[in-house]
Amino acid sequence: MQWTKLSEQSVYENRWFRVNLADVELPDGRRLDHYLIRLRPVAVATAVNEANEVLMLWRHRFITGSWGWELAAGVVEDGEDPEAAAAREMEEETGWRPGPLRHLLTVEPSNGLTDARHHLYWAEHATYIGPPEDDFESSRRAWIPLKLVPDMIARGEVPAANMAAGLLMLHHLRLG
Repeated sequence: MQWTKLSEQSVYENRWFRVNLADVELPDGRRLDHYLIRLRPVAVATAVNEANEVLMLWRHRFITGSWGWELAAGVVEDGEDPEAAAAREMEEETGWRPGPLRHLLTVEPSNGLTDARHHLYWAEHATYIGPPEDDFESSRRAWIPLKLVPDMIARGEVPAANMAAGLLMLHHLRLG
């Protein structure tokens, strides 16, 4: 059963997102107005070291009023490749330059409301280049044992769904 978008118009727009209103036809022929948010893609990166520790950031999210562990992330700029954006964000937010990045997964964290796609990458090593340029992004950065990740997610210490998905995938790839 597929919904059909008949039209879509912008209601509000800025450099970060657009709020649009779509005229949608349901499978039974009824029509409804549906608001949606169009977002720029997001690139996420981390590294896992030889001790199977993953590089993470402890940060506060003022929108939800919550603290949690995350991976370095940010929007993909116009004309930028998601992998290059992921490497740039990791370096800016952690002070660590990733080795060659591997695609981990792409997720749509809220596809009933937004068209956001988050592209997650990881590297098997990273080189410390100095304090992070964007040190305001987190309170601290730490190498966390990957074996602790599932329990951290279960306790709510990794509240962002995209981060939890990526970390669980890394846990599976590295530790089985």
